[in-house]
Amino acid sequence: MTSQALTARSLTPETWDDFETVMGPRGGALGCWCMHWRLSIDEWMDNKGEGNRCAMRSLAGSEQPPGVLGYLEAEPVAWCGIGDRTDYPRLQRSTLLRPVDDQPVVALTCLLIAKRHRGRHLLTEWIAAVCANLAETSRNRTVEAYPVDPPPGRRAGADTAMTGIASAFTAAGFTEVARPKHDRPIMRYHLP
Repeated sequence: MTSQALTARSLTPETWDDFETVMGPRGGALGCWCMHWRLSIDEWMDNKGEGNRCAMRSLAGSEQPPGVLGYLEAEPVAWCGIGDRTDYPRLQRSTLLRPVDDQPVVALTCLLIAKRHRGRHLLTEWIAAVCANLAETSRNRTVEAYPVDPPPGRRAGADTAMTGIASAFTAAGFTEVARPKHDRPIMRYHLP
């Protein structure tokens, strides 16, 4: 893994403009603004675009930041949605991604590399930077992720790659703890 000096900072009102820069004018995929796991599908569709943006902006002002931004030097280049698994109602209701046990976990629900920085192999480095940040800030010591694992020779689509790619998590030190579907592992990392 080559070090690209990625650092993580919490999403707060002070870093909001950087979040908008990473998400782009459409708010990530289809106006999501990283609200996919926080809302029912009906709420998400009703809020798509500006409603989701406003909802995330409100979360950015809360006591527990909803995620972290990644920086190469001072430039914002990445995003990761983070929260206790219980912060994500849609994840809680998922029949596919049901809890593997009753251990409290920090969920990494969405990873995004800004479009202009894709293809630079930043994902594994970004996951490692997120975990380094969590080692300093999280009370839970187990991090859980829900990446896709596309078959050899195939790429994940934008609608499924939002949770990350399994091989990048493996390279960052995560281990698979369950596989509810052939292409959907549940992976964990224990913070030092």
